[in-house]
Amino acid sequence: MKNVEMSVDGNILIIKVDLTKDFGPSASGKTIIIASSEGNQSIHGKEALKIGLNIYKKK
Repeated sequence: MKNVEMSVDGNILIIKVDLTKDFGPSASGKTIIIASSEGNQSIHGKEALKIGLNIYKKK
């Protein structure tokens, strides 16, 4: 994952992203990637659950 930290507190998923970072342009070049799960990922301790996350801004 890029710039994404996840944790589980009981039944609450906590996602931390530093909004000041960027990882350059997306594949299309239309947006700048801030954070990504890089596809669907299992949630630690809740492997039956998946998350797909992308945070981006216009170029």
